[in-house]
Amino acid sequence: MNRHRVFVHPRAAIARAIGFAFVWLILVGPDAASWIIGGPFVVAATLASLRLSEPRDRKLSLSSLARFIPYFLVESLRGGLDVAARVLIPRMRVQPGNQEYRVRLTHPEARLVFIDSISLLPGTLSADLRGDLVTVHALDVRTDVVEGLATLERRVAALFGESLAPLSDRTTAEQSLADGASSLEAPTKQDDRP
Repeated sequence: MNRHRVFVHPRAAIARAIGFAFVWLILVGPDAASWIIGGPFVVAATLASLRLSEPRDRKLSLSSLARFIPYFLVESLRGGLDVAARVLIPRMRVQPGNQEYRVRLTHPEARLVFIDSISLLPGTLSADLRGDLVTVHALDVRTDVVEGLATLERRVAALFGESLAPLSDRTTAEQSLADGASSLEAPTKQDDRP
């Protein structure tokens, strides 16, 4: 286990302390008396995180984070309403299945945020990641999840200051579906020679 000097990165210490304080505020609420216990825990958590995990250079900016948070909240609300409607309204379409999407993000933290955020999109859940292919479980495979995933990936790329390669015309899922259909339609040639 690597241990790092604690006070070498004062900006990281402040940012982590604010983050831990925010987590404490969410868990306990605005009760001022809770900070008698919460204050020392925030300090201890900040010192432990700085000691165990050296701060890295991140391209994350506050302005891009401020633009991402409203998108995240709106999509989370839409996703929750979509699932609730599918449960409460029996005539809504449900045909679960998996689709694959090729991730274009290269920054490890950006990929992690993207994979974890897929579940906020209506009717989707990230199920597996192998290399650059993420398997997305969809409540209805007849809906186009590629557009929502591409939009989310662009938002995460902007959050981390990363530029993306152009999205190919056909996704892996569409290509495999088309290949499967063409193999069913095209008759196989048989050799008539004895």
